[in-house]
Amino acid sequence: MNTICHIITKLELGGAQEIALYAVSHLDRTRFRSVLVAGPGGMLTEEARRLPGVQTFIVPSLGRRIHAISDLLAFVHLVAVLRRVKATIVHTHSSKAGILGRWAAWCAGVPLILHTVHGFGITPAQPGFVQRLLILVERITGWITTYWVTVAEIDARKGRTWGLFTTNVSVIRPGIDPNPFRQPLSPADRQRLREEFGIGSGEFLIGTVACLKPQKAPEDVIAVAERVCVRLPGARFVLIGDGAMRPRLEALIHEKGLQDKVRLAGWRRDVPRAMSCFDLLLLTSRWEGLPRVMLEAASAGLPIVATRVGGVEEAVVQRDRVRLCEAGDLAGLAAGIEALLSAGGGGASPTAGDKHRLPVEFHIEEMVKQYQSLYDRLLSQRRNKLASRSWSPASS
Repeated sequence: MNTICHIITKLELGGAQEIALYAVSHLDRTRFRSVLVAGPGGMLTEEARRLPGVQTFIVPSLGRRIHAISDLLAFVHLVAVLRRVKATIVHTHSSKAGILGRWAAWCAGVPLILHTVHGFGITPAQPGFVQRLLILVERITGWITTYWVTVAEIDARKGRTWGLFTTNVSVIRPGIDPNPFRQPLSPADRQRLREEFGIGSGEFLIGTVACLKPQKAPEDVIAVAERVCVRLPGARFVLIGDGAMRPRLEALIHEKGLQDKVRLAGWRRDVPRAMSCFDLLLLTSRWEGLPRVMLEAASAGLPIVATRVGGVEEAVVQRDRVRLCEAGDLAGLAAGIEALLSAGGGGASPTAGDKHRLPVEFHIEEMVKQYQSLYDRLLSQRRNKLASRSWSPASS
């Protein structure tokens, strides 16, 4: 049986993390043995430890920040784990684990090394020389990478432009299970949840679901809220998520006098229920892979206002209920919210959800099928290659 080892930096609440957990726990157990390796401190760590049939290793020194000593310790630990589990395939996720994990796999003699790009770690927020250095590191690491997976076509094109890969790449979407988002709340339950968010009768609730970090630009949510609330006094905003920027956002809300207009709700595990009481989803990201939250909102029948970054356009399902703006275009985002709320009154639309069901490529079961198909193909190619090497005229 082939051992598939997925490696990710930190099991926080996020798309890449949820994808890795779902993949290792849903691979065909008759053909694959699943192993998961991650850094410490994530909200999903205990959930990962409880996954049936999955061997989970937490590497204490595997962190996001570059630190020479910790990174060296993490690398040595990773090599030891991969040798111990006798991995046939190592599949890495996220930038840091992608670099350390692939080189550890190469040093451990792992035959097949894959990496999924959930949006490149090379971002517009970095100085030009840092971007060039990171591209060089990815290009060099590409020499030992058997196969690449991107979640968006735009990243596949970008990677080819940077010389990271040529034909050894596939686009496999980061799917979701749409069913929980298609279950409407009863009017009474919806009203109770809206009251929990501080929403009164006749008010609009604009929701954002994102980690509070620079990539998601949560400060732009507050700036947009300030603009919208002037034009629509009944508008209210909620950010579901948490992170290092929370203190800064709390101070900004207080500075702008938006305490009654914007609420930081922290992480919630009932996102499908929360979305059922939204009137609109707002996404202000400065860079992205392919945001699964847009697929979730589409499944819930919600109108969406988002920034046109990364694979966002590829995640648009209901074009008549989506407005896209350039990153940082606060006026455009505010205008998009006002237009959609004024046109349709906001709120989840079962009709829209029925008419615009998610394409199969965005279903999480399809993602696992494509992963397994890719693993099978690469394993078959390896067997054929080994067989051709062992054959000689003398042996025939």
